[in-house]
Amino acid sequence: MTTVTEVRAKAFVSNDFPFKSTAIKIEEEETSRLDLQDIPLPPPSKRPTEVLSIDKGTPDHHVARDPRLLRLTGIHPFNVEPPLTDLYKEGFLTSPELFYVRNHGPVPHVKNEDIPNWELSIEGRKEQNIIRKSKGFSWGSAALSTALFTGPLLSDILRSAKPLRKAKYVCMEGADKLPNGYYGTSVKLNWAMDHNRGIMLAHKMNGESLRPDHGRPLRAVVPGQIGGRSVKWLTKLILTDAPSDNWYHINDNRVLPTMVSPEMASNDPKWWRDDRYAIYDLNVNSSVVYPENNEVLDISLAGPSYTVRGYAYAGGGRRVTRVEISLDKGKCWRLADIHYAEDKYRDFEGYLYGGRVDMSWRETCFCWCFWSLSIAMSELENSDAILVRAMDESLSIQPRDMYWSVLGMMNNPWFRVTITKENGTLKFEHPTHPTLPGGWMERVKKSGGNLLNGNWGEIQEGEEPVIPEPIKEINMKKDGLKRWINLQEFQNHASDQSPWFVVNGEVYDGTAFLEGHPGGAQSIISSAGLDVSQDFLTIHSETAKAMMPDYHLGTMDKASLKALNTNTSSTSDEQRSTFLQSRSWTKARFVKKTSISWDTRIFTFQLEHERQTLGLPIGQHLMLKVSDTSSKEAIIRSYTPISESSKEGSMDLLVKIYFESQATQGGKMTTALDRLPLGSTVECKGPTGRFEYLGNGKVLISGKERRVRSFIMICGGTGITPIFQVLRAVIQDQEDPTSCVVLNGNRQEEDILCKNELDAFEASDNNKCKVVHTLTKASVSWTGHRGRISEDILEEYVVPSEENMVLVCGPETMENSVRQILLSRGWREQDLHFF
Repeated sequence: MTTVTEVRAKAFVSNDFPFKSTAIKIEEEETSRLDLQDIPLPPPSKRPTEVLSIDKGTPDHHVARDPRLLRLTGIHPFNVEPPLTDLYKEGFLTSPELFYVRNHGPVPHVKNEDIPNWELSIEGRKEQNIIRKSKGFSWGSAALSTALFTGPLLSDILRSAKPLRKAKYVCMEGADKLPNGYYGTSVKLNWAMDHNRGIMLAHKMNGESLRPDHGRPLRAVVPGQIGGRSVKWLTKLILTDAPSDNWYHINDNRVLPTMVSPEMASNDPKWWRDDRYAIYDLNVNSSVVYPENNEVLDISLAGPSYTVRGYAYAGGGRRVTRVEISLDKGKCWRLADIHYAEDKYRDFEGYLYGGRVDMSWRETCFCWCFWSLSIAMSELENSDAILVRAMDESLSIQPRDMYWSVLGMMNNPWFRVTITKENGTLKFEHPTHPTLPGGWMERVKKSGGNLLNGNWGEIQEGEEPVIPEPIKEINMKKDGLKRWINLQEFQNHASDQSPWFVVNGEVYDGTAFLEGHPGGAQSIISSAGLDVSQDFLTIHSETAKAMMPDYHLGTMDKASLKALNTNTSSTSDEQRSTFLQSRSWTKARFVKKTSISWDTRIFTFQLEHERQTLGLPIGQHLMLKVSDTSSKEAIIRSYTPISESSKEGSMDLLVKIYFESQATQGGKMTTALDRLPLGSTVECKGPTGRFEYLGNGKVLISGKERRVRSFIMICGGTGITPIFQVLRAVIQDQEDPTSCVVLNGNRQEEDILCKNELDAFEASDNNKCKVVHTLTKASVSWTGHRGRISEDILEEYVVPSEENMVLVCGPETMENSVRQILLSRGWREQDLHFF
């Protein structure tokens, strides 16, 4: 998808070439106020603000990144894809922090002051690694992303430069300096001049300025073609009569004939210089997202059917016309339902994120579509694999077998998910995982199967088994470290200042996480001196686990480990006055569920005894651990109760349920809570969080006290819960001089949570509270604000002051927008707190 925005250009005459060259300077444009509920908007986004420790020793030490991204080529350069289910859950558009990244080297360090003077010159001159190791690296099923880009069409820029008649190609060059020169490539000039192909120069992504990994401040976007053609950090456009002679154009993004081995390709450069083997348009492809890799389905608890879901795409602007599913090795096929989210933009005319959406007249399809098919459980039980293939409008269809090539690119055979039946369950396996061992291809290869035998590696009569390669596991230990740590030494460092903890028998130092950890220093301190293996492995991503060698201190000897777990598992018969414990899980019983609306519930949990209080400071959270009744998986999330801190015997959680739909699986924790039978036991731990309200305008931020005169509280949906706790504490204390302004954004009036209580706070005698509601789908009778929490509302109610503090909790898109607006209006980062 592309949008168009205005560009201011200055022209100058080049001494070397007989046409004008243009230096591009981008001017921002106000986003129009529109009702955008009918088109899929970008998902919640939160700009990373901290450089990961894994990047601090690399040339990318200036780039903040999301730790969820799966690194495919080690620490540096940065080549990543998101976890497949995380990507799919975001929906049609992908947030910048989860958008896949292909970098060949260091990310250029472009400072804010550099951007106004950034110049673009226009010039003229002349999965396969599982089978056999290729020269490329292993991308997984999530190496694709979709975003809404803003910028001018390349054709408009080139027309202003009046290119040479003999020019046939547009060569592009970026600012990323690499061992073999600057990265560059080319596309045909007639493609660039064709408006229908949508090739553009983008300066925005999902409505915000480009981030460093995605080409800040200017990049090319070539829809429908392999990502290597979309040059980032763009500095040059060069018109030529032949394809680019850039080293990276020649030696990358090629599909050589399958009989060409890596050795042949290395010894004879002619294979690389033949432009017939260059990759431009993507080929048709599809993938399964649900069932997930290694998902286990209990047959006795499952319903009569299971909905299989995934995505498909095609290249060159071609529409995917069918997705087919087979359960009998391809003998019979059935059609899946297809949802084309891209089509919603064809009905939209207007401006969005500083540019005019120009999809209404296009028939090209550049984005992925989502497919689904409900399959009877009895059919899944009688099948050994789910096969998926897609076809595009040119009748190009995914092949049954893969086409091996040197670089391992454009691999698009049928996607196969195996089904294994065992002890009343069905286990599903995808072909591979992008960074971890596992998947049916690994298993088949380990057992000696030949993955190119046309039978998915099933050994045929007379076929010799292949000697398997050893499977590598994620190493959380520091290489070469041989140090034994006894219980005494471990306990000497199990303090607030030096929080050592144990995972899988290995000792780690959490000191580096005390400052700035998302869960606050308390979440690290609470782990000090404990074996936290289950919690750590459940909560943290594989990427985070791969970072652990940097903090590894040594191995705890077996006797000490046994003594540690014996000591920490002991319990006391003494009744505690407060329920929450920071260093261990405490059990509560689910006793009541109250429906507030069709998708919102209050869950009431009984504490250990009637006189017990929760023990949660104002503004902090607790961790809730629930065992999913369907998967038996332990799920951990943070919540802020809406019940009073002083309430005895029970606590109440206000939770919005994210139900499963055709496009999304639904919220794992919220749906598990909604299925929880009365009388079930859950586990709680806490408190966690960086913020605490002490009363009378005093707050603690990461343990440092400060005083505020006024809170501006900005929330949306169930983000009201931590806001509500602080607001209630201010209003109920007659001596507290602090004033509060609440800006609460929702969709419809019935979606406003705690409305009666908020109205009562505003109507109280002390006049300390102002509540402002705004709705994006308001009824005709609604007399309040309409639309999202915008810059206009923030300008009216939020005034920068060192004595004021902003508290924000809501969808990530809202939080991201609020942060950008307030920082641009003079607010300091330390005066903003995001729960």
